[in-house]
Amino acid sequence: MCYYLGIEVKKETFIHLKDLQVQVKDHDLIRPMMSGFEYDTWPIIIPAADGKELELTLAHWELIPGWINSQEELAASRKKFNTLNATAERLLESRVYQAAAIKRRCLILASGFYEWRHFTPTGTKKPITYPYYIRVTHQPYFFVAGIWQNWTDKSTGETMPCFSLVTTTANSIMSAIHNTKKRMPTILPEEQAYQWIQPNISKEEITRLAAFSIPSDQLSATTIHKDFRTSSNPTEPFEFEELPPISSSMNP
Repeated sequence: MCYYLGIEVKKETFIHLKDLQVQVKDHDLIRPMMSGFEYDTWPIIIPAADGKELELTLAHWELIPGWINSQEELAASRKKFNTLNATAERLLESRVYQAAAIKRRCLILASGFYEWRHFTPTGTKKPITYPYYIRVTHQPYFFVAGIWQNWTDKSTGETMPCFSLVTTTANSIMSAIHNTKKRMPTILPEEQAYQWIQPNISKEEITRLAAFSIPSDQLSATTIHKDFRTSSNPTEPFEFEELPPISSSMNP
């Protein structure tokens, strides 16, 4: 599953989506690596009320069900399940995600994401995990399908937007990298991203878009240091001599 994202978008950048755009105004969106388990905020894009503009806002990464009444209840619920990611195949079946999937779809803005590949080198008995940083080739940012809603802490009255990232079946390059779960974020090209945030699309269209897998030739993947989570440059490439290239293990 996808729990690590990176973003590098400068202030004053215009995010374009067909005939819609939104400007990054207040500050640079520079965060080379964030784990969803930090339960921090991340930039998402939602359609404005008039449907003619986009809104860029920071939202809490974790869709919080309305029946959770406080931060204390939220902390307890995390011990049983997490809502950082929403599986495309169950999006309209889950009572946690269904209403948001039908009424409140968003786009998660990112420049890259992180995933691990399991491989057993010669002379070892157990698989070793190797981290990768994955981008959409030649694009400074891309869109990931998401769902969102506002959550109110009933003990304080504070309301905040929150979201889940939609995941889908891995394409060939991500099947080779994330070779245990074989999942990936639902990365949407411009046309599909535009459709995803349109109001009143059918359930069939929601399901189709949520399950979209971007073609492998549109992604580039690089191995990185195993300690990337504590590095000042988490995306710095690093080669592991014992690790065969992805191309030799990819499916057709």
